[in-house]
Amino acid sequence: MEGSQKSNTGFKVGLVILAVLFLGTAFYTSKLYSEKQENEKLLVNEKQQVMNDLSNMAKDYDEAIAESEVKNLEIIAARERIQGLMDSLKVSQNSVSSLWRYKKKYLALQEEMDVLLTENDRLKVENQYLATSLDSTNVQLAERTMFTDSLLVQNSELAGVVRDAAALQTVGLVGMGVIERRSGKQIPTERATRSDKLKICFTVAKNTLTEAGDKELYVQVIDPKNNVLGSNDQVEFEGEVLNYSLISRFNYENRNLNICEYINELEDSKFEKGRYKVNVFNDKSLISSSEFTMK
Repeated sequence: MEGSQKSNTGFKVGLVILAVLFLGTAFYTSKLYSEKQENEKLLVNEKQQVMNDLSNMAKDYDEAIAESEVKNLEIIAARERIQGLMDSLKVSQNSVSSLWRYKKKYLALQEEMDVLLTENDRLKVENQYLATSLDSTNVQLAERTMFTDSLLVQNSELAGVVRDAAALQTVGLVGMGVIERRSGKQIPTERATRSDKLKICFTVAKNTLTEAGDKELYVQVIDPKNNVLGSNDQVEFEGEVLNYSLISRFNYENRNLNICEYINELEDSKFEKGRYKVNVFNDKSLISSSEFTMK
């Protein structure tokens, strides 16, 4: 009788141990399954983020290709590499090692894109400079016109003609955005959000009738929202008020003089996308005007 009771007690203890082990195993298995589900969810989200980054990079290349008048084979080849990586990522396994490999490839392509798009913007600006190469002929024509005018001066008209002929004139007015490196190197760009400054350049034409010495011209830059950039100060000439962005001061020595001035971006915002107008005034007289576009 006593042996039977001990046997029953041992059997019950064994059942309890088995039940505890079963519940512990079930709980551990459930925890592992939940962790696996959570990890897979995180990997899917990370994979989608890499896919979105690659898609945005592809759009930047598509814009650069569409804007370029001449085919840039390096940019086209880079765009194809991105598409190949996106196609491969779609069918890849959802694993940490696989996702890390694709992230490393994306970072390498990002560095390549920065270099290629910067070079592409530089080439565009160089093409704009080539388009304005005829300005040298305009400078010579302006000099000849002023010389001819001086020969036609007669008596009572002498003072007025000489005064007008002696006025400063500018040619080759251009504006652009520039990226400024820490080294001071400047890289031209058409992209408003990447521009650190606006660069305004022009040539003060040679005029032997103008008295040499310190001179100043008023530069006015108007953004796409019709705001006057820069200092936006005012000056009055015979009742007429001029809002200007900056005063260009220089020493004039009766010969062609190349000048570049800069306008910094606003403290709380980037430059606007769109068409900019640039005007140069000699006192109240508008002597040069130009436009450029930021994208």
